[in-house]
Amino acid sequence: MANSSHGPVLRHLGETKLELGPVVPDEGSWSRGVTEDGILWLVLDHGESSLNTVSRDVIEGLSAALDQIEREIPRAIVIRSGKPAGFAAGADISGFDDMGDAGAVDLLRQGHAVLDRLVAVDCPTICIVHGAALGAGFEIALACDWRIAVEGASFGFPEVQLGLHPGLGGTFRLPALIDPTEAMTLMLTGKTAHTKKAKRLGIADVVTEERHIGAAVAAVVDGNIHRDGPGLKARAFGFEAARNLAARQMRSQTENKAPKAHYPAPHALIDLWEAHGNDPKAMQTAEIESFARLLDTDTSKNLRRVFILRQALKDDARGEDGISHLHVIGAGAMGAEIAAWAAIKGKTVTLGDVDLDPLGKAIKQAQDICKDKHLSDHETRDALDRLMPDPKGYGVARADLVIEAGPETPEVKEKIYAGLKARMKDDAILATNTSSLQLARLRDVAPKPAHFAGLHFFNPVSKMQLVEVIHHDCSDDAVIRRLAAFCSRIDRLPVRIADYPGFLVNRALTPYLMEAMVLMDEGVPKEVIDSAAVAFGMPLGPVALSDQVGLDICLHVAESLKDNLDKPMPEISARLREKVDTGETGKKAGQGFYNWSHGTPRPDAEGGPDDLTDRLILPMLDACVECLRKGVARDADEVDGAMIFATGFAPFRGGPMHYARARGHDAIHDRLKELQAEHGPRFQPDPGWKDL
Repeated sequence: MANSSHGPVLRHLGETKLELGPVVPDEGSWSRGVTEDGILWLVLDHGESSLNTVSRDVIEGLSAALDQIEREIPRAIVIRSGKPAGFAAGADISGFDDMGDAGAVDLLRQGHAVLDRLVAVDCPTICIVHGAALGAGFEIALACDWRIAVEGASFGFPEVQLGLHPGLGGTFRLPALIDPTEAMTLMLTGKTAHTKKAKRLGIADVVTEERHIGAAVAAVVDGNIHRDGPGLKARAFGFEAARNLAARQMRSQTENKAPKAHYPAPHALIDLWEAHGNDPKAMQTAEIESFARLLDTDTSKNLRRVFILRQALKDDARGEDGISHLHVIGAGAMGAEIAAWAAIKGKTVTLGDVDLDPLGKAIKQAQDICKDKHLSDHETRDALDRLMPDPKGYGVARADLVIEAGPETPEVKEKIYAGLKARMKDDAILATNTSSLQLARLRDVAPKPAHFAGLHFFNPVSKMQLVEVIHHDCSDDAVIRRLAAFCSRIDRLPVRIADYPGFLVNRALTPYLMEAMVLMDEGVPKEVIDSAAVAFGMPLGPVALSDQVGLDICLHVAESLKDNLDKPMPEISARLREKVDTGETGKKAGQGFYNWSHGTPRPDAEGGPDDLTDRLILPMLDACVECLRKGVARDADEVDGAMIFATGFAPFRGGPMHYARARGHDAIHDRLKELQAEHGPRFQPDPGWKDL
């Protein structure tokens, strides 16, 4: 939004056109102007990114705007974002590490004081939200009297993902606005309330399309919008006994998903609500103090590190991809998801397969993903229009990128590539989605070796964020940059990896999975093995994860690594081969080592050998060190990011290499030597430990 200090000007906010009076830039990226009917519009446009963050400057700018407002109260105040992507993504966390407790408390008190002034303004205050209003952005919206949501808007408190809870009033303003248990669920889980849910819960008072914003604002200001007050359930939680009972239930459920020892923030939030849920002022004071304490925990420091790792992977992939048309070969589970996700993210996609049946299933799968991602009917229709079944493969000739997602055998891939040589555009890229075959075995049969690379997506593509972008010794650097940019354009996190057996993620993960099989062969129950891994912080134990990946895939990768690595791998379990031979391949078959008919298994068992956790986790760390030593990954941060975003490696530990630093490189090296002496050469520490 361009600033002007004189004359009536026309301002465009999305599709909303406003005749504003003098538009004045305020400190902190706010602009303000008044319409002819006396309504003041405050527009937030902070920084160069596509979405606002809430920094000290933003809060100070809002304070400056309130100085003027309090001198001359307008008919109403409307707050919205001038950014096309959404309202605000939350607080700017870049300065958190430099704040001690006292500094954090002081800054939070200043922020609370400003939002309290916004609450107290003696005229209607309305927040218009398009896109996302998260964290501190959501808290600004909650400080307004009314919230108008543009179709597709969403509201949430993702602070738990940073080891924190809301810190600018969310802990008491949201439970005062909606059903307190619903409010606590949003804050404890970090989940997002999309438009329909936000309206149902009472977060959004009005849901409308952008072109009707003016009419919606007028309806609110004229008193034509009504809402219900707190319900019986909300009033009941004003009593301490009711909160005590609900808090006990919340603690039990939270402990199962986020143990207090690893994730203190949600438990601190429950304590706040139980103690002060009927006293907003006391809750406000306690919220500030609790937030400041959590900032200094190892969990929050490591989770904020994970956030920065994510941003670094995004930043490394900036640039144009030059890819508008994608052709995917193979409409199996992976190919169908890759095609659907790319179409949802705006790419024109043709999807080929030798059979018609998988193509029909792929379209149904795309519809399911659209529903799961809360796409509107219009967005879903557009995505499906961009996804075209192409049994004859006509799209190959138009494609800027061809992704091969065929069976994991070199012979089949070689046959596919032979059929592409005369059909692909001269500057098109061919990428394979192989999870185990080295590119060195495939590059010479590709149409153009320099334009051939790997794009290793993880299943399911619509939920797994990481993509390994794999280069070989003949890869064109510009091709690798374009592939990384392509991943970023479809909202995935690319990490650039050199060609190596198992690449990075499978190289590190397979010893973890195979050691679990060895432990089962030794008589350790699978429930005990998985419980130990979950207690360490893994989202699933290795046995359940093997089932989820597919036991046939695990076996294939393990055999491939066993044949191609210098270092010994754990012996491949006979019971794993037996499961695959009998078709009990895991979740996709309904039965593997676990029965999946009742959902994801969540074992809770104790016992096992004293070295159980180290036997599972340390080989994973050792493989990461090997990949660093051999230049498979560029640095330790990329290793950490890859393992967190592809495998869920204990985020509160900051990644495997960060955990290794915290525990001590020499200590882990010595522990591996002890395990080697007791269990054999597969535990021999990599020489790279001495160089860290």
